[in-house]
Amino acid sequence: MTARPRTKFRKLDGILLLDKPRGLSSNQALQRVRHLFRAEKAGHTGSLDPLATGLLPVCFGEATKIAGGLLGARKAYDTVARLGIVMDTDDAEGQPIRERPVPPLRIPQIDQALAALTGRIRQRPPIYSALKRGGEPLYAKARRGEVVEVEERDADVHEFSLQSAGDLLDDLHGVSPQLRLHVECGSGTYVRSLVRDLGEALGCGAHVAELRRLWVDPFRDPRMWTLDELQVLATRGDRSLLACLLPLERGMASWPPVDLDEAQARRLGRGQPVEGEFHPCGAVAVYGPGGRALGLGEVAEGRLRARRLFSWASAQAAAGAGG
Repeated sequence: MTARPRTKFRKLDGILLLDKPRGLSSNQALQRVRHLFRAEKAGHTGSLDPLATGLLPVCFGEATKIAGGLLGARKAYDTVARLGIVMDTDDAEGQPIRERPVPPLRIPQIDQALAALTGRIRQRPPIYSALKRGGEPLYAKARRGEVVEVEERDADVHEFSLQSAGDLLDDLHGVSPQLRLHVECGSGTYVRSLVRDLGEALGCGAHVAELRRLWVDPFRDPRMWTLDELQVLATRGDRSLLACLLPLERGMASWPPVDLDEAQARRLGRGQPVEGEFHPCGAVAVYGPGGRALGLGEVAEGRLRARRLFSWASAQAAAGAGG
């Protein structure tokens, strides 16, 4: 039997907007894409549950240096809440732990419950989540049957609205009625917890039956690529595949920009602060001559310091010093 040739990985920088399929974990999807592009280094910006589909930004190479900042970005989802059944995972991937009759519901009642879960709220994450305690994910403890207590924490829900409740009126022959919902939220907010809490507010319980991520800032109108599309492009050649990548600058649009001249860029690249009247305070996206992204910086009292620079920022500074 002939052994499969080992993938020869390469340095590659850029961002791919992947349309994650249902049934794969975010890491499984990431590894498939990494091997397809033969990228030495890759990371994603915020996990999606195996049940979920939709936008998973994948950062290659130097783009992984801004991935942490994208984790905190605002996100939007469409979800289907199935009423009357409570699951141990708060979604359809788990096991039912309680079934309850669904009382007669009216749109104003549903809207009122949604409004109570909108804004700055306190939320208890699912026990089957990637949150860690003692260095171990909570889902690993839950799968062993350990009792897992999860503390409430703050969450920002910018929008939680009803798209359709037609299933409440249909005779579905024993199938639990569903609500189709839209969610816009901040980092660390669990849609599964929102749907679980909505079900409790409506007096019947609920879980997530479907979940799709629509966008993540700054990618509000994303052109997403499925794994099947990428595999087809790969057969056409490397240029077709690489054309799917966005430049690093597209991922930096959420940070206020700061532009540097050549001397300032060299100074920052050497790890030295740059004096000036830079603003606003806080994290900024730093650009050098010609608009090339240099990385992330931090402004305090008008002074700019390096926070996470791309490799070429330091290389250019070293080359300038040598000349």
